[in-house]
Amino acid sequence: MSDPAVPRRPTLDLRSFTPARVALGRSGASVPTRALLDFTLDHARARDAVHAVLDVPHLVADLDALGLAVTEARSQAVDRRDYLRRPDLGRQLDAGSVEALARIASRPCQLAIVIGDGLSAAAVHAHTVALVTRLLPLLAADDGVALGHVVVASGARVALGDEIGAILGARMVVTLIGERPGLSAPDSLGAYLTFAPKPGRTDAERNCVSNIHYAGLSYDEAAFKIAWLVREGLAREVTGVALKDESADRAPRRIGTALPE
Repeated sequence: MSDPAVPRRPTLDLRSFTPARVALGRSGASVPTRALLDFTLDHARARDAVHAVLDVPHLVADLDALGLAVTEARSQAVDRRDYLRRPDLGRQLDAGSVEALARIASRPCQLAIVIGDGLSAAAVHAHTVALVTRLLPLLAADDGVALGHVVVASGARVALGDEIGAILGARMVVTLIGERPGLSAPDSLGAYLTFAPKPGRTDAERNCVSNIHYAGLSYDEAAFKIAWLVREGLAREVTGVALKDESADRAPRRIGTALPE
């Protein structure tokens, strides 16, 4: 028997707290037409995000406008179809990219940023420039973390950043990449941090800041977390399970929103 002192709230109220598909209602033995159409639309957006191709020239131009010197690279996946069928190829640079990166790796650096399309080029287009704009001042603050290289990589999986970082002699690599689309967020961006990157690193050796999108983690909050993890990772010479994210202890209660400027 329910406690009369506990107020009853209709299930419909849950819809104001989550984008998940709850309290959809029904029409006979099925869901209402509106719910079915919404599901179909979100599914189509997720599929489009997976198959979309990164607009490298546009992204490079935007990063150039921030004063960043950008190098282009690509994995061994020759096209999007190849990328989706052969995840292993997305973790390895093609021969031309290896040579190009080796030419600019004149000396070791503290940090390299790799921007890869991943499974959602839409996420990269929507959020990367705004996130990097907020991240750069945080990295430069106080004693500063020297940013050595910025690389835009096509056909990239997360581990491609390990090979790129190793060639560039980076003590740490931050890989900004489109995450696997969901039915509520086809454009979610993730940031993966790896200390002493090299081929063969595992996910246990990385830190991840995920769900960076309009309805998720804001640009300011994400930039704060990434900068904190970069500084602590470099100071302690570890990332992954050995580095716990304690940035919330030093962050303001609310830093901003992820809405476009």
